Amino acid sequence: MHKQTDNTPELDQLCVNTIRTLSLDAVQKAESGHPGLPLGAAPMAYVLWTRFLRHNPKNPKWENRDRFLLSAGHGSMLLYSLLYLTGYDLSLDEIKNFRQWGSKTPGHPENILTPGVEITTGPLGQGFANGVGMAMAGAHLAAKFNKERFPVIDHNIYAIVSDGDLMEGVASEAASLAGHLKLGKLIYLYDDNKVTIEGFTDLAFREDVPKRLEAYGWHTVTVEDGNDLDAIEAAVREGQSVGTKPSLISVKTTIGYGMPTAGTRKAHSDAPGKEAVRETKRHLGWPEDKQFYVPDEALAHFRQAIERGARQEEEWKALVENYLKKYSDLGKTWQETMSGKLPESWEKHLPDFADAKPMATRAASGEVINALAPHMPMLIGGSADLGVSNNTDIKGGGDFEAGSYEGRIIHFGVREHAMGSTLTGMSLNGGLIPFGGTFLTFSDYMRPAIRLAALSEVQVIYVFTHDSVGLGEDGPTHQPVEHFAALRGIPNLAVIRPADNHEVREAWRIAILRRNAPTALALTRQKVPLIDRSRFASAEGLRRGAYILAEAEAVARPLGRVQGDVKAQLILIATGSEVSLALEAREKLQQEGLATRVVSMPCWELFEDQPQAYRNEILPPSIPARLAVEAGVRQGWDRYVGAKGDTICLDRFGASAPGDVALRNLGFNLENVLKRSRALV
Repeated sequence: MHKQTDNTPELDQLCVNTIRTLSLDAVQKAESGHPGLPLGAAPMAYVLWTRFLRHNPKNPKWENRDRFLLSAGHGSMLLYSLLYLTGYDLSLDEIKNFRQWGSKTPGHPENILTPGVEITTGPLGQGFANGVGMAMAGAHLAAKFNKERFPVIDHNIYAIVSDGDLMEGVASEAASLAGHLKLGKLIYLYDDNKVTIEGFTDLAFREDVPKRLEAYGWHTVTVEDGNDLDAIEAAVREGQSVGTKPSLISVKTTIGYGMPTAGTRKAHSDAPGKEAVRETKRHLGWPEDKQFYVPDEALAHFRQAIERGARQEEEWKALVENYLKKYSDLGKTWQETMSGKLPESWEKHLPDFADAKPMATRAASGEVINALAPHMPMLIGGSADLGVSNNTDIKGGGDFEAGSYEGRIIHFGVREHAMGSTLTGMSLNGGLIPFGGTFLTFSDYMRPAIRLAALSEVQVIYVFTHDSVGLGEDGPTHQPVEHFAALRGIPNLAVIRPADNHEVREAWRIAILRRNAPTALALTRQKVPLIDRSRFASAEGLRRGAYILAEAEAVARPLGRVQGDVKAQLILIATGSEVSLALEAREKLQQEGLATRVVSMPCWELFEDQPQAYRNEILPPSIPARLAVEAGVRQGWDRYVGAKGDTICLDRFGASAPGDVALRNLGFNLENVLKRSRALV
């Protein structure tokens, strides 16, 4: 440990320039990157990290740490420099390996790669909205567990956001929600440099940002000189003092400060060149020929964060210890919630639907949510203004609103994109399993957030209802067609389309157990038949993605060659509401003498995770006659039906009509399934 150093204006400037030049050298060595933001925003970042941020570099997951988010993720070297300098497990060699294969310093920050990186950022606006989700999670947990003199959950969410962040629609959605909810723990520093890739922001962006945020219910303050450390500190303290509003601090900066191209779009991205690096260092009073130079006194000052963070965490642990003694029952619940572990025997509370009648799978999902919620306090969620339609409300859960953050029903408003991004932030905050609902067709509005949740390996559950043309009269604007394929294309996302109540139960089981990945549930608006599990296979087969729901039975007049012990001559593969149609067709085909197997395939991703032997058991290569039935585009089904198989899918938009009429006229009827099946054998 370096010895403590006295804080002086000269030392402050030395530290700020250390951040700047370390970032500059890394970008130049990589010959790519974005030097502009680190050079311009270094002063505000320095103030935040050395005068405010409560964090422990040796324990990046300390529950009560302040969160720092670099929403403007293209300026990632700013964050990497701070992590290295303050003592996180990020070496100088990793700084030198910026943007290279296998490094912990990728071009944009990734929470799964680098200790101390809270969220994955780069797509602008996402980090802004993630932070709102973190503040929501913190507010909920604090309202639920904090007691007078025992603030066991008490941390701020700080972020550096850019012009680009604030242009994105998702930031506006999230800012509106944050202001409505009065999230006072949210303090964002706006790197107001008036420059984007194409040029000055007034090419496309002339609004008064602070006034816009004020209209949303934010507290705002402006710092006219981005190099004035004391003014930045005063602004942050002012933001901290406003407990009932989120705060935006507009800091007027110069992009690429010190570079020959400072203040212009040329400073935004790409390596500046060796001569420009030398000139920049000369302007900053830095040794021109030293690369990755970190003065001892600067490093010693930054590394005080290790001792300070350890002390802060120990003080918090002492508070927690006394809290557990005074509030033993509540404390036990708090420990279980924050541990990230699922409650013991939670699965026994899943409904068995033993006496259930045919119902929409969205309704069955609502029953599962409400069966689990009393026993899983970490389950929280809501809908983008469609709670009644999505069946996402927790009965007796209370509304999550300003002043009543203990509520478990979140009203996201008609803000699908912000909902997706805030769900990710809530999950990354820790302690909660968040879910959010909307119609499947509106998953398009939140796709960027879903993709980043998958990349970030976080647990989020998306409840997508009205999953096909079967929703009916609302017509093609609301009838999803390409959405199964689009969502299945996202790595690490499990898309589950259950066929009945029993498969819904199993789908939720999987979603709860996927602790490091998001899950999308695709659910019907219309009622679907309840599959007789005493006659057909158990819905537990869903856990493997696909299973033999109904095996082929011996027939008196086989129409094809039977190989080995395989009886089936035809395999019908279906998902969701089309599974019952496949079962109905099988009855007719069996009567005609065609041995037919029905495979329910609710989740491609889970099926692909199975051993090849299991996949061959479900879809034997020796049975080429296969028909897939799904009310969505054909894309992707070729891998399962093969060259000699066929599909009944929907490569067109839907139509406004009652759901059963739309399905029937678009080919999802018994006659068409029988016709296409016969043609395959």
